[in-house]
Amino acid sequence: MSALPLSGIKILDLTRVLAGPIASQMLGDLGAEVIKIERPGTGDEARAFGPPYLRDLNGKENNNNSFYLCANRNKKSVTVNIAKSEGQEIICALARDVDVFMENYKVGNLKRYGLDYESIKKINPRIIYCSVTGFGQTGPYAPRAGYDAVFQAMGGLMSVTGHMDGELGAGPMKVGPSIVDYMTGLNTSIGILSALYHRKVNDGAGQHIDICLFDTVIASLSHHFQVFLINGKSPPRRGTRGNGGVPAGVFRCADGELMLVIGNDGQFARTCAVLGAPELASNSKFIKNEDRAINEEEIMAIFAELFSKNTVEHWVSELEEPGIPCGPVNDFGQVLDDSHVQARGMRLKVKHKFEPELSLIRNALTFSETPITEYRAPPLLGENTLDVLGSKLGYDPTKLEDLKKRGVI
Repeated sequence: MSALPLSGIKILDLTRVLAGPIASQMLGDLGAEVIKIERPGTGDEARAFGPPYLRDLNGKENNNNSFYLCANRNKKSVTVNIAKSEGQEIICALARDVDVFMENYKVGNLKRYGLDYESIKKINPRIIYCSVTGFGQTGPYAPRAGYDAVFQAMGGLMSVTGHMDGELGAGPMKVGPSIVDYMTGLNTSIGILSALYHRKVNDGAGQHIDICLFDTVIASLSHHFQVFLINGKSPPRRGTRGNGGVPAGVFRCADGELMLVIGNDGQFARTCAVLGAPELASNSKFIKNEDRAINEEEIMAIFAELFSKNTVEHWVSELEEPGIPCGPVNDFGQVLDDSHVQARGMRLKVKHKFEPELSLIRNALTFSETPITEYRAPPLLGENTLDVLGSKLGYDPTKLEDLKKRGVI
């Protein structure tokens, strides 16, 4: 078995909250050494984003909450006050010996501390310096702050999400999880990996990577935006209905909901047979997908009546054999109870100082030769400060204690 893909890569991570930490967690999972810099006393802002929190050995809640825990495994936490000159010296000293420098401060903020790209590049010309921001390094919005929901709104995602016009509760709706943060994290890791490869094959050239949530959400709208680019019309909200094959959507069964997507005419005919209404497939209004699209409301109403006559499990079982894409609408508990999810090992347990078996969701990548086998729990605030500064910078216990007393670390 080979070493992990990024073994030997060193990352200095000054990102906080979610998008940046998701990216550095991904790289840490792949074997990179990730040193997470946090503010002394408070740490990553995500630690204060609300319950549920872990409880320490005395039963007291602490700053290890779900928001922080989901994005910070396989890292070392080092506390450094970058507002102090000695803190800036520590960051620069660590930056001399890393491959990647990550940050998600407002545009221009780190220049005040001598930690911007040009400053770090002078001490490490090979550095891959990645800036993750809301609106990017250029453009009129560059100085603005923002969070996931703002970008869902401004980038157009909310305009195509939610109940259809005319339905109860119609109007723009936010996607449940912080999906733009997560997608930006993936883009960030892709960008860093690409820059590392470029450096390897191009004489050690480093570079500055500019990634932002606004660009990410716009790019993620894919075929929705392409519709607008072709005909100049924004696609309507379609609720749970699909964007291609008809019929597609959530159908209420006798005991729950089922998501069905008909992708072609053959699937439609086979579904009609399963539902006990094979004659629908030869009805002139429904023969071709374009016919069904014109008569969507009618076929959706017919299917809704047919699906209501039996259970979700019954229909999933009956539709599986003829290869019809469908599945139950699960809550999180049902997801983790699913036999396939269990077989894929999506839920894992790690040893945490406050929780012997802390549950996490594993990295979604699966390798044949370099499997991700090590999952270390997200670190406590400053858990690795003394070890990292001692081993990497040669700071002795006396100096470390002095820095701690003066609030530098």
